[in-house]
Amino acid sequence: MPEENTKNEASRETKPVPEEKTSVTEHSITINGTVLEYTVTAGTMLLKAEDEKEGEKPKATIFYIAYQLKTDDSPAKRPLTFSFNGGPGSSSVWMHLGMLGPKRVRLDDEGMPLPPPYQLLENEYTLLDKTDLVFIDPVSTGYSRSVPGEEAKQFHTDKTDIESVGDFIHLFTTRNQRWASPIFLIGESYGTTRAAGLSGYLGEKHGLYLNGIMLISSILNFVTARFDEGNDLPYILFLPTYAATAHYHHKLDSEQLARPLDEFLGEVEQFAANDYTLGLMKGATLTADERAHIIEKLHTYTGLSKDYIDRTDLRINIHRFCKELRRDEGLTVGRIDSRYTGYDRDAAGEYPERDPSLSATGGAYSATLKDYVRRELDFSMDLPYNILTNLFQNWKYDRWQNQYVNMAEVLRQAMVTNPAMKIFVANGFYDLATPYFATQYTFNHLGIPAALQDNISMAYYEAGHMMYVHIPSLKKIKNDLANFVDKATQA
Repeated sequence: MPEENTKNEASRETKPVPEEKTSVTEHSITINGTVLEYTVTAGTMLLKAEDEKEGEKPKATIFYIAYQLKTDDSPAKRPLTFSFNGGPGSSSVWMHLGMLGPKRVRLDDEGMPLPPPYQLLENEYTLLDKTDLVFIDPVSTGYSRSVPGEEAKQFHTDKTDIESVGDFIHLFTTRNQRWASPIFLIGESYGTTRAAGLSGYLGEKHGLYLNGIMLISSILNFVTARFDEGNDLPYILFLPTYAATAHYHHKLDSEQLARPLDEFLGEVEQFAANDYTLGLMKGATLTADERAHIIEKLHTYTGLSKDYIDRTDLRINIHRFCKELRRDEGLTVGRIDSRYTGYDRDAAGEYPERDPSLSATGGAYSATLKDYVRRELDFSMDLPYNILTNLFQNWKYDRWQNQYVNMAEVLRQAMVTNPAMKIFVANGFYDLATPYFATQYTFNHLGIPAALQDNISMAYYEAGHMMYVHIPSLKKIKNDLANFVDKATQA
């Protein structure tokens, strides 16, 4: 047996290192009557690590798709934005074909799926008119892989993920002579955790200071979203999104439904930050009258029955909420976007079988990306393109042992080190994965000097985690991002 293992190991070591591969194509898009011509480079880049014995040692190949607008100006004068999604374990397809790139997936105006076969449309809301774009697939997503002889799991920690993505950004910027460009990051979901980590790593390791970071559906401090015993914070911070969801699904009384959403949520936020917080802090010392008051308010704001709220001990877990809100109709609501609904086999269960919002969008994004890369970008590879993997189940946070992950502190240090860096945060009212009130809490506790508070701007959308699938929100976020890039590049 040891001899067989030795042979297998030798076999792995003799496998050739993959060569870098690129395809360059020319395209154009018409926006508001103006024709924009651009170049797309789809390719793989080999990451190497310094090894004392072997010198530069190949570690992984990173797949990327880069868009560069053709202009009379030097490319170095144009902003350059690196984009990635989250998971952990997601490729960059979602923001690429949903919001930023010159092509977008065709859904209806509310973001609901259409029947297959799926289609791409010209994206008149692309950000390419403001910044060149590079979409990065982290190792084990998309076509990105560890090289033969290197274990993929070495890249599946928050630290090594940041290092590999950061090293790719450094190498891409260097090879393409973009060090004189204004540099931005845009991350979604766990990609915001990665972006915050990169704000520190890029500056400290590579001397690359950022002009700005765009955080789409942000989670930086995981204490705000972990429904653990003894941690009451998520119950408080998720409540306004529970209320927005109940409002959307008409599960409230007519008086609440008649109110504008922002006015209604303002009241819910006040209750959550005051009476609800104090009530949960009191625990067993809460009086019967105080408990009854909280139950009444939670019923008013969530539409859940008073008996159910009482049996939860005033603490409504997100998965239970998604299952309970429309249980009497046999429906569950989405976590990524609570506007979506789905069916479960077990209507009496506590947790949904799947997230209907992911089910509704996953097929369309997967099919169109795989067709687009081969048909229009002329890039072919027989590896499976991993749209969304289950890496999050085994992702390691070794440096955060016995504490919650908190990349907000890394972001704070980066902002203090680089006071010119600006931050934009996009929030969806129907996002139950990274609720907007939790994001507000994180940034209100960032601990930055008052002089830097104006470097942070937030915007809100009547959609979910991927707010850009909702066309009115896509229009709004395009304007918000364009204005942010303009302001962050002003001298």
